[in-house]
Amino acid sequence: MSPMHRRTFLSAAALMAAGPKAWAAFPDKPIKLIVPWAPGGSTDAIARAMAQGMSSAMGISVVVDNRPGAAGQIGTEAAARAAPDGYTIVIVELPHAIAPAVMTRLPYDLLRDFTPMTMIGTSPLVFFGGTGADGKDFRSFMKAAAAAASPPAIAHSGAGTVSHLAAELLATRSRIRFNMVPYRGSAPALNDVAAGMVAGHFATLASGSSLLGAGKLRALAVASPQRVDLPPLKGVPTLAEAGIQGVEIDQWWAMVAPATTPLDVTELLRREAAAALAQPVVKERLSALAVELKASSSGELRAFMRAEAERWQKVAKEIGLQPQ
Repeated sequence: MSPMHRRTFLSAAALMAAGPKAWAAFPDKPIKLIVPWAPGGSTDAIARAMAQGMSSAMGISVVVDNRPGAAGQIGTEAAARAAPDGYTIVIVELPHAIAPAVMTRLPYDLLRDFTPMTMIGTSPLVFFGGTGADGKDFRSFMKAAAAAASPPAIAHSGAGTVSHLAAELLATRSRIRFNMVPYRGSAPALNDVAAGMVAGHFATLASGSSLLGAGKLRALAVASPQRVDLPPLKGVPTLAEAGIQGVEIDQWWAMVAPATTPLDVTELLRREAAAALAQPVVKERLSALAVELKASSSGELRAFMRAEAERWQKVAKEIGLQPQ
């Protein structure tokens, strides 16, 4: 038994030994919602909307705790090692399913070290380009890229990130060469797309909405099966419509708890999270970020995360990405 699982087992055993009264008042103190990324991003905004909705429904504060660093590993490991008592939960997302395919060692296992609670929602990736002549629409962009004397630059948020894998998939499926340029996140990448320093970048609408609204970017295509019926993306074709098949990528967010957290506790929290998603103020805030709300059962979320992990293992092999 690993040290992490030994501590988890002993914590759970102590709570069970205390008998049913140990859980009778749950929750009777603030609940910590760990976000393994810095404040200000889309995950942080989603977490804060969920925390507000759950707090108002439960009458107990749900406090967002940002633990950024190491591509999400620091906060996620802290959640995995937390006491399995329901007072620490964490938001996980698409990068957590990608990580095992691109990293040789992780300090946690998404499926082994966590109890799934509920899906929160999904949002399609958008391919953003600049406002120059080549970026008038996606077909024009790709035609110019194919004819370019040197490979156009596509920004990504670091090796092994979803924006990197999406860009590599675009190159593989289109058979057009691109120069993949790493950045420290979508914000600086999109700023350089707007400035004409790089040609394009895959990101969520939440990441690009301000520059898009200011007319400094164009949304050239969405990586989703259907078009997105939101004002900033109305009329924007899917990649499949634009001739690129098999590049359908939804960013997603879900809520999980440390493994061995009692099922009655995780089910209570799951119901409260689902209730928060139904609140008009939460729906309005998340819809503005182009997040399609999708509450789920614990079993549905586990099956989804397993399928996502398997999918990205195959993608990494297809594009020839070696784990680091």
